Amino acid sequence: MSDASLHSQASDRDAGFADYFALLKPRVMSLVVFTAMVGLLAAPVAVHPMIAFASILFIAVGGGASGALNMWWDADIDKVMTRTAQRPIPAGRVSPDEAYAIGMTLSVFAVIMLALAANWVAAGLLAFTIFFYVVVYTMWLKRWTPQNIVIGGAAGAFPPMIGWAVATGGISVESVLMFTLIFMWTPPHFWALALFMKSDYRDAGVPMLTVTHGRRATRAHILVYTLLLAGIAVGMGFTAVGGPIYLLVSVVMNALFVYGAVAIWRRDETAAQADGYRREKSFFGLSLLYLFLHFGAILGEAALAPYGLGGW
Repeated sequence: MSDASLHSQASDRDAGFADYFALLKPRVMSLVVFTAMVGLLAAPVAVHPMIAFASILFIAVGGGASGALNMWWDADIDKVMTRTAQRPIPAGRVSPDEAYAIGMTLSVFAVIMLALAANWVAAGLLAFTIFFYVVVYTMWLKRWTPQNIVIGGAAGAFPPMIGWAVATGGISVESVLMFTLIFMWTPPHFWALALFMKSDYRDAGVPMLTVTHGRRATRAHILVYTLLLAGIAVGMGFTAVGGPIYLLVSVVMNALFVYGAVAIWRRDETAAQADGYRREKSFFGLSLLYLFLHFGAILGEAALAPYGLGGW
């Protein structure tokens, strides 16, 4: 779709607050906020509540800015895909220029304010995260390689490192482990979605693994990454951010996740289509719960540590 056409559509209907808020990808932003908050609270350095609140707010704004710039660049393919066709730009409620201006303004605002509220290490990580998501993933990897989700997943894995840096002013093994957990979780999470999105990615010309290598290969990749993820996730239970609570949660969730990945791997397309990709959708839903419970367990260990109940 041409820019002129998008401008024309956007002028036909005034955008409301909900449209501008949707530009910020609030569901993605909620994950950014949660994992950044866990990183901040799990750090061994106490942060004043007002500084913590302001920092999480600016991290959220930075995440939203990334979403707006992603929608600005991807408006053409969003128009083609069923899942994204009703986003504000392809639906004609917000113009690309507006989305770009909002994204750039909020990016600069978020980085500067986080530097002032916390420190320049956290702000630098936020700036790099925005750059990585918008330039490296959205503009380059997404339309170029089937490894787009694998490499691009780093963008979504940085928030706990940013939260940790807010508290400590630096990077540590613990924050890198939290990064790694999200980084390894991202491919099976999105590939499961790609399995039941049918032809969306092919129609949009996005080289998702299901398009370039087929669904059989995608199922095998989901299993391999899930097994690698399980080893990392359970292993984290024996580190400084882990403990008995985390280990219990991780063992149970990874057993379920591996079971789900094996079930998906063993399926053929005929069976999957016959039941409407029920198992694939179930695995995708489980992946959301998986990440929430792992980071919730990290938070629980940190909350109980002062009472001698969390950690080892």
